[in-house]
Amino acid sequence: MADNKFLPKLSQNLLEVLDDEEYYDITIEVGKDPYVKFFRAHMAILNYRSPYLRRILSTNKKKNDGTIAHIKLPNILPEIFQIILRYIYGGRISLVEYDILDIIKILLTANELSIQELIPHLQSFLIKNKTNWMEQNFNLIYQTSFENNSFLGLQKFCTKLISKQPEKIFNSSDFTSIPEKALISLIRHDKVKMGVRIWEHVLKWGIAKNPGLSSDPSSYSNDDFNVLKNTLQQFIPLIKFNEFTSREFLNKVYPYKKVIPEDLQDNLFKYFLDHDYVPRNKLEPQIIKELNTKGIDSNIITIQHAELISKWIDKLEITDELKNSYKFKLILRGSRDGFTAQKFHEICDNKSCTVTIIKVKDSNEILGGYNPIEWKNGISKFVSYGTTKDSFIFSFVNRINIENCLISRVEDEEHAIVYSNYHGPSFGSGDLIIYEGYQRASFNRNTSGYCEKRCYEKQIRETPDKFSIEDYEVFQIHNE
Repeated sequence: MADNKFLPKLSQNLLEVLDDEEYYDITIEVGKDPYVKFFRAHMAILNYRSPYLRRILSTNKKKNDGTIAHIKLPNILPEIFQIILRYIYGGRISLVEYDILDIIKILLTANELSIQELIPHLQSFLIKNKTNWMEQNFNLIYQTSFENNSFLGLQKFCTKLISKQPEKIFNSSDFTSIPEKALISLIRHDKVKMGVRIWEHVLKWGIAKNPGLSSDPSSYSNDDFNVLKNTLQQFIPLIKFNEFTSREFLNKVYPYKKVIPEDLQDNLFKYFLDHDYVPRNKLEPQIIKELNTKGIDSNIITIQHAELISKWIDKLEITDELKNSYKFKLILRGSRDGFTAQKFHEICDNKSCTVTIIKVKDSNEILGGYNPIEWKNGISKFVSYGTTKDSFIFSFVNRINIENCLISRVEDEEHAIVYSNYHGPSFGSGDLIIYEGYQRASFNRNTSGYCEKRCYEKQIRETPDKFSIEDYEVFQIHNE
């Protein structure tokens, strides 16, 4: 005889208990005026089925005088709570009875009530049975999936769709309502390679945000171009114009040339008129410059990098909401101040809470590290170490796309920071080392470094081989 043969009967009996009007010991007021509904329930069952309700019930104990306990759940829809309540008692939920929007509401409510076993089940049902709808309503699913780290199934669905079928996202019925931040994330994704179509979709989005604008730029006034320029200012630096054909640039971009900043516009015109004028990667410094419209003084990173590093400083995940908006104050730039170890120590010694950013020569790779304690000079030719549990090092494979990043936090706290007369900003006994060759008086634009895992969690480069440094910057950070 199967052990679970009688479970359906038990489920039915518990649902009958829920519907019984005689033995309840708590009432639940759900919703907000004018749509409020009252439910009868049993504290013992709620206490064991929902950690969220358990916390509320702990402050609403039933009184000895027989008074019925009462709680309020104003942020939950009554019709959705009724579905959840019947699941709490009966352990059953037939999702085929509900439309997709209701299932999403059930998912959000299950998460709020901490009914953990229901969350993956609901996500799995949506992914297996409602894929086409979710693709057509990607904006809603994308926002829902990243509201909470519990929705990992939907997050993976969105990431996979971005990687394999970006066109479905851009062609979704609610594409023009996608938030700016989400659209920026999509465009910057490594797998989204759509050429001129990215530009066309961004234009479509920008025009939709300004209903007064026509789809025909020949009818635009200067004010119209300025409105569109302001709307798209965060996107222009992300568009890889240099990957367009000359015909695509002439037909698709040139009519909107007034929305492109003049210096970038000039670069692009010269590039398309004479391909020998500027190789592809020479446009990148201009892109970095355009991205830094919010005030970070860097030739290497953007404000998006700075925000991500700020999250790491506060020990947050990349999907978490930014807690502190740190001010990045540039104190040293190799190409401006010099690349010698002596110059580094002259400027940075005795300064704490610094972020080092390194541009690897002949690549788009960025390396860096955060040092919460002071930098110091070494003792003669010997290396010594600074101790901290809060330092970390990191890498970005492509500085235009921050999604492909790696952070490595310190493990050997006593060897977290390197102090040496012959080193620039260095971390661990090999994890991120910037050094000055012993056979020459100083290191110059060919300043070298290497990364080999020793004192930090992870290897931040694929190879421990030596690399050359094109430029590096040191910032001191503080709360704005």
